[in-house]
Amino acid sequence: METARVLVAADKFKGSLTAVQVAERVTAGLRRVVPGVRVETLPVADGGDGTVAAAVAAGFERREARVTGPLGDPVTAAYALRGSTAVVEMAEASGLQLLPDGVFAPLTATTYGSGELLLAALEAGATTIVFGVGGSATTDGGAGMLAALGARFLDADGKPVGPGGGPLAELAEADLTGLDPRLADVDLVLASDVDNPLTGPKGAPEVYGRQKGASEEDIAVLDAALTHFASVLGPETAALPGAGAAGGIGYGALVALGARFRPGIEVMLDVLGFAPALARATLVITGEGSLDEQTLHGKAPAGVAAAARAAGIEVVAVCGRLALPPEALEKAGIRRAYALAELEPDPAVSMAQAGPLLERAAESIARDFLRS
Repeated sequence: METARVLVAADKFKGSLTAVQVAERVTAGLRRVVPGVRVETLPVADGGDGTVAAAVAAGFERREARVTGPLGDPVTAAYALRGSTAVVEMAEASGLQLLPDGVFAPLTATTYGSGELLLAALEAGATTIVFGVGGSATTDGGAGMLAALGARFLDADGKPVGPGGGPLAELAEADLTGLDPRLADVDLVLASDVDNPLTGPKGAPEVYGRQKGASEEDIAVLDAALTHFASVLGPETAALPGAGAAGGIGYGALVALGARFRPGIEVMLDVLGFAPALARATLVITGEGSLDEQTLHGKAPAGVAAAARAAGIEVVAVCGRLALPPEALEKAGIRRAYALAELEPDPAVSMAQAGPLLERAAESIARDFLRS
């Protein structure tokens, strides 16, 4: 029998394990049952939080920059660099995880720091930038990001409008002539698992505003402000897939920076070198914290499974909780899923003990798939 070669290409278990830790625990569990099994690990991400960490695990250099956080306070944000390719994660500069517990600023949170992070990548010599967007605390249409890159947004008195999405209602003039000229020579790839438009019933404020602390009134204000913002910069772009990503930062990147939108997991699999790793594998193990309906819409496990199925390689998944029926898993290309909830039904205990539980799940995979 051919020696099994396992590729562990899983995303993080949010709130309990990073993608790197998931790979380590799965490897440990497999080797407890089949000591000599060959395992290659490739932590993955779909453009949201954890994207820089996945790039660093794949051999990129971690860089840091001091930038403006979503509330205006300075924060230290990381990006990844290899040669002339940078991976920039907007959540590092403008993410929900940077807000103090219980503190939200749906009308005034800014993406200015994301623009500063893009500038840092430019300064480092990047000519290809993968811009992973997701997990944002912001709904400003990317106005803050563009301001950091040299754009000016003025009210009727010629004064800069305030930070955040709310003040964009006062926008009278947008001057993009001061944008950093280096941007013209950069291939900027907007990587996201979100294909929403900027505004309307499927737009950024309506679909994602509540998780950023927006009330129903705030959502109406933001939708109107972003509609006005788009009327000044270019209303056609507002309807494009990805324009509504990360509070509309997708729109700013598409309309003013010449970005091209690609599903985040597709971009990241390319950047991380998934194809050659897949070619070496006889079994792929993917996963994330919750395998649910959202997983099927551009999340990392679905992208990994689709690529592996196209190559004729069997895929199993690990997860904290499983909310997909067997037929949905099969349709996604996943032979079987191993959920920690099957080993420990209490969610709090399962999250706290995710590492040891995941090793036990991996032992089951080894017994089911790696023993002759």
